[in-house]
Amino acid sequence: MFKFRKRRAPEVTPGASASTTGPSGDQAERLLRRLEWTVLRRLDGQLQGDYRSLFRGAGLVLADLREYQTHDDVRHIDWNVTARMGTPYVREHQEDREVAAWFLLDVSGSMDFGVGQTKRELAAQAVGTLARLLSGRGNRVGALLFGGAAGRADQVIPARSGRRHVLHLLHTLLKPAPASGAAQPSLVTDLGALLRQAQTLIRRRSLLFVVSDFIALPGWEQALSQLARRHEVLAIRLRDPLEAKLPSAGLFWVQDAETGEQLLLDASDSGMRRRFEAMAQARESELRNTLAQAGVDCLELDTHEPLDQALLRFARLRKLASRLANGSAATSAATLRTHHA
Repeated sequence: MFKFRKRRAPEVTPGASASTTGPSGDQAERLLRRLEWTVLRRLDGQLQGDYRSLFRGAGLVLADLREYQTHDDVRHIDWNVTARMGTPYVREHQEDREVAAWFLLDVSGSMDFGVGQTKRELAAQAVGTLARLLSGRGNRVGALLFGGAAGRADQVIPARSGRRHVLHLLHTLLKPAPASGAAQPSLVTDLGALLRQAQTLIRRRSLLFVVSDFIALPGWEQALSQLARRHEVLAIRLRDPLEAKLPSAGLFWVQDAETGEQLLLDASDSGMRRRFEAMAQARESELRNTLAQAGVDCLELDTHEPLDQALLRFARLRKLASRLANGSAATSAATLRTHHA
């Protein structure tokens, strides 16, 4: 029997500080130490020299001028120099290494599902790893936590740097929501509301991580495309194997984590399992096409796969895409998926 309940984070004002003491604070400290000793130590050695290909900075410094070549972007042509020299010249820029990164975190009810570990626990590991990797180089990281259907983020954590700030972020993400006194109707997550609020709050070009299982109301696609025009956006999609394939387990009850609707399934029926898998594959294909059309890279994380393997595979794909983009004229943005070996 699978049963899920909607959990909502408490609302605080932006910039409010929170203590990292208590059970969730100790849990955040233990998690960060484990990530530093396992995932981060391995990643740090593997990602040396690949920093710019993974996370591009917002600032640009003029490095050189050279003659235009066929693979160059026409937007980089310096028309003043071109007019003086009589030959097209392009500007070469050196990217600023400082990055302002924001995590747009879906903490709705469906994120509490998972076998072995939940998608929310996996999200905490991914956020802790990336935030520590970025803040360790002096970059600032912030977060918007979105509980579901409120129409806005439940909590905004301003972008700051340092290990203590990463601990605060993890503490907030892992902290359980207080039990609500009166029952409230659960609605499907409106992910578009989170993306639109991020577009309003984050003015300066930044690196945005959309951390979600993308189980949400339709209509968020346009908001994601608009966000990707101003910022560098990376989707971190969390999933569990049971969401794509049901075991032959006989009769059992399932409950929708977003709406509370319950349904009795007969998993021993092979026809029902095939229909379930077909629907899951169709949704998978639609999601990947949507992200590709928006020009957003996608890192897919499974609850049963080691995090460091997924991140290293994604880093290799990003490096390959960067080399292809630099060597061809019009390489379009493609969704980089972490397929299993």
